[in-house]
Amino acid sequence: MSYLEQRLGLRGKVALIVGGGGGLGRAIAYELAAADVALTLCDRDEEGLQETVTRIEADGGQVVAVAGDARTSETLTRTFAASSARYGRLDILANVVGGTFRQPFVQSDDRAWQTLMRTNFLWLLESTQRAVEQMTPTAAAAGASIINVTSIEAHRAAPNFAVYAAMKAAVTSLTRSLALEFAPLGIRVNTIAPDVVPTEGMARISRARGAEPPLADSPSGRLTARVGVPMGRAGTYQDVGGCALFLAADLSRFVTGMSLHPDGGALASSGWFNWPDAGYANFPPAGALRGYLGEEAATPQPPHSTAG
Repeated sequence: MSYLEQRLGLRGKVALIVGGGGGLGRAIAYELAAADVALTLCDRDEEGLQETVTRIEADGGQVVAVAGDARTSETLTRTFAASSARYGRLDILANVVGGTFRQPFVQSDDRAWQTLMRTNFLWLLESTQRAVEQMTPTAAAAGASIINVTSIEAHRAAPNFAVYAAMKAAVTSLTRSLALEFAPLGIRVNTIAPDVVPTEGMARISRARGAEPPLADSPSGRLTARVGVPMGRAGTYQDVGGCALFLAADLSRFVTGMSLHPDGGALASSGWFNWPDAGYANFPPAGALRGYLGEEAATPQPPHSTAG
């Protein structure tokens, strides 16, 4: 066993990923499988789930797949039962399922609120509770890890996504409280809070609205990343998967109640933008966007005043 394998301490462990069929969940699955972790994956996207399973098995990994909507108790019951029947233990839980839509708060209603709460928070309570029941017999000796994937919006304002941001903040607060409750059991609880990582789901939503996917490989997308992300690019699946690997491994065995931010510095920037050829400022300097926009638009105009 290599030094890195010893430091990871993941060989022979078992992980359950809720939302492991595609996107960020798939990235986490690939990272853990490569570290010799046996997997149980749950996702309602049966095609994406099968693609993930096929690759993991082709690489020699162990994986159980359960197709279904993880927001329902029925699917969670089947998923945890299948994992227990196959492996008899659970060391790692990754809660990944989530989603949102753009809507001004004053136009939202109870149906929208219930959907956002159900999609981003309520199912996670049951998933976590079931996981702890299976982790407790082995966690004290071997250590266990719960990883909740949230969003940068859990830590900053998100106009037109207010309820979504509130639910992600709720997961963050829950994570800190459960980190204290579960520490005596040997179970760590942390979150990963990325900024925009272009996913297949986000691209589908954008296309349906007739819009360009967030941070797409296009002039406007590259400009958005250049200005809004200090490291100058969009996030990738591997950026998030790497954080999950760290939080699952013994490398983080003394880390609990924390949030990792694979966001290229976006949260730290807090309104400061890195303008092309001008550097950081919280307002576009004169000529900062020349070459990206028209000459008139590239030169900031003084605020309009109606004073006589």
